[in-house]
Amino acid sequence: MNHNRSAGILLHISSLPSPFGIGDLGPESYAFADFLQKSGLTYWQILPLSPTEESSGHSPYSGLSAFAGNILLISPEHLVEEGLLQTTDLPEEEKASDQVDFSRATAIKTDLLQRSWQYFKEGASPDLQNEFKTFCKKENEWLQDYSLYAALKKHFGIKSWTDWPEEVRLRKKEALQQLQQQLEGETEQEKYFQFLFYKQWFRLKNYCNERGIKIFGDIPFYVGYDSSDVWSHPDLFKLDDQLEMEVVSGVPPDYFSETGQLWRTPVFKWRERKKEVHHWWVRRIKHSLYIYDLLRLDHFRAFSAFWEVPATEETAINGYWVEGPGEDLFRKLEKEIPDLPLIAEDLGEIDQPVRDLMEQFKLPGMRVLQFAFGDEPGHNPYAPHNHIPHCLVYTGTHDNNTVRGWYDKASAKEKQQLAKYSGRRIQPQKVQEVMIQMAMSSVAYIAVVPMQDFLGLGEEGIMNRPSTATGNWKWRMQKGEANPLLAKNIARLCRLYGRERKEEKSKK
Repeated sequence: MNHNRSAGILLHISSLPSPFGIGDLGPESYAFADFLQKSGLTYWQILPLSPTEESSGHSPYSGLSAFAGNILLISPEHLVEEGLLQTTDLPEEEKASDQVDFSRATAIKTDLLQRSWQYFKEGASPDLQNEFKTFCKKENEWLQDYSLYAALKKHFGIKSWTDWPEEVRLRKKEALQQLQQQLEGETEQEKYFQFLFYKQWFRLKNYCNERGIKIFGDIPFYVGYDSSDVWSHPDLFKLDDQLEMEVVSGVPPDYFSETGQLWRTPVFKWRERKKEVHHWWVRRIKHSLYIYDLLRLDHFRAFSAFWEVPATEETAINGYWVEGPGEDLFRKLEKEIPDLPLIAEDLGEIDQPVRDLMEQFKLPGMRVLQFAFGDEPGHNPYAPHNHIPHCLVYTGTHDNNTVRGWYDKASAKEKQQLAKYSGRRIQPQKVQEVMIQMAMSSVAYIAVVPMQDFLGLGEEGIMNRPSTATGNWKWRMQKGEANPLLAKNIARLCRLYGRERKEEKSKK
């Protein structure tokens, strides 16, 4: 982690304005990069870019692949620029909603991407065709499995692989070979979609890097049960001989839920298949650091020990702690990737072994200001005076309410503690300004503020409600909200607290 004082904004790509039902890698993503530059900010933090689907509530933390990109984020406007769509193919523009419409976005993007595939097959330039071939060769280790999985999923009516015919579910060689031949065109199409995603992604990333903006990514500890990773590599997970989950992931009761959180994703065989699981994880981290400049390891405490729950349980209460990969995995990562640019998401129930693992590999953790005022702040690690330089400070995360929403529901004690601590009479409509100022003035090297807090939004700006399966990941910024006046105010805060972006281009 760069030890210069700096700051950033947390805003997922899907939360950008666009006329296609979901934010994407189109013109508004470049406008936001310009906004970050004018604001004096260094980091653009996003959520995982994995492909999502309706059955998992479109959660980016339960994606269909740990390596593939979400094709709903592909920009139709850029496809027109590249001659891979015609302007007349685009639907009539509708006013951008403040909510992602996943159904509409899926319908629009599916149609446009299939049209683009036809344009590519019928008239792509030799240079573009060679670029596609190079991509397929370079990414083959994950792309072949994912593209076949995606083609099969459509072939079997969008059902989970667990509901496919037995011979396909269990990857019987003869059945797979037959389907590979039958679905060769569909598999190639899925590879093309991934090619488009990564082509557009790196175009945006390079644009940001050239302006001194670094992309701050995020990867979940677990992968979804219905994913190409589990279907392609079932031997890496605790599954029975019919590939049903024996145990599932979750967390014990905590701040977010009295019964814990039951995520119901498969658990890795960290001990039984140590070599193979470690190899997969090294590939995953290397791939992630290829597409991001800085990487947050979500649910970091699981690297030390994770909460395992019998698959028959209805809640996470009756789980138990199991030892995680610990230092062995990070030793392997150090050999492959010097100066690991990793951030540990160390929220929740953290014990000394987790802290020791972070200290051993010099991984910075997180301080969330919304957690600072439930008790006396004097010894609360989230209170600003207890921060350390080697950490990141947040007003809130994607799993929190907005600051205004938090304050509206805060207890009288929390409100009193905040007023005492800040030395100010708190106005509910301006509480976010107090918290942003605290974050910016912290000694933490990096301060990150969700865009919703910079916009002063209330509960309507929540991105995710943990332990709820529907209605999440939908918040969107409106066109024009990331405006010059807001950029000027943020730049003033960055200068005031020594967090203005250092004018140096990324080496990547």
